[in-house]
Amino acid sequence: MNLRKFIPIKRFRNPPPVIGVLRLDGVIGSMGPLRRGLTLGGQAEAIEEAFTLSRVEAVAIVINSPGGSPVQSALIAKRIRDLAEEHDVKVFAFAEDVAASGGYWLACAADEIYAQESSIIGSIGVVSSGFGFPELIKKWGIERRVHTAGDQKAILDPFQPEKRADVKRLKELQADIHDDFKQMVVSRRGERLQAEDKNLFNGEFWTGKRALSFGLIDGIGDLRSVMREKFGDKVKLKLISERKPWWKRSSENGVSTLGGWAPVDWAGGVLAAVEERMFWNRFGL
Repeated sequence: MNLRKFIPIKRFRNPPPVIGVLRLDGVIGSMGPLRRGLTLGGQAEAIEEAFTLSRVEAVAIVINSPGGSPVQSALIAKRIRDLAEEHDVKVFAFAEDVAASGGYWLACAADEIYAQESSIIGSIGVVSSGFGFPELIKKWGIERRVHTAGDQKAILDPFQPEKRADVKRLKELQADIHDDFKQMVVSRRGERLQAEDKNLFNGEFWTGKRALSFGLIDGIGDLRSVMREKFGDKVKLKLISERKPWWKRSSENGVSTLGGWAPVDWAGGVLAAVEERMFWNRFGL
């Protein structure tokens, strides 16, 4: 029997290149029981797998995120860079609807960044938002009682009038985080940046077409087209899915594996959903 008639020998001798594909989709940071935000704890296993695939030639991260936690943004980006250097694997980022704020921080973990012409890119800044209710509790005759050890422990209490010193302290914290963000962008984009710092780092965001002219991205293109152009038509795109243990999937759906059915924290979930919606609304999405 001639095995050559049945076994594609050439295919085994020249296997197609493999690209590990990671999807980073959603608000960055913990969002609550009904909304899973992007965190290093949730993504670490998938990131590790993407860089250790057999015959992996590169890793592509597909980003659709309006931002969120600067700490989780930095942790995820650092893990991607650490593994890229450890395995000597190039990283490409592809922005979908939006890669802004922390979403752009994630994109900067890549060696090259691509987007669509209408993608939202940038928002390199820091924002803190909230509400104040001092007049409301006064109207309803509610007495606010707060006792602290440490005179700065209750700064920015929404039920007390805003204090100038508290705002000053908040802005100092924001400035430190903003500096870290700017350093990340400059260190990763370097001489590719084509605009002055005062324009790039003022929190403004742009379409992919404008971001390309500023050097914030390297080209206009989608995952499949760019990867086929760089690695050939036979390239294999291997999507790495985040794996969750069965007990965690069950508990997120309102099931306690230790004691049968359990109620979901619906109030916390609703608040998380509202918070998530506000992130997206900033970019008209």
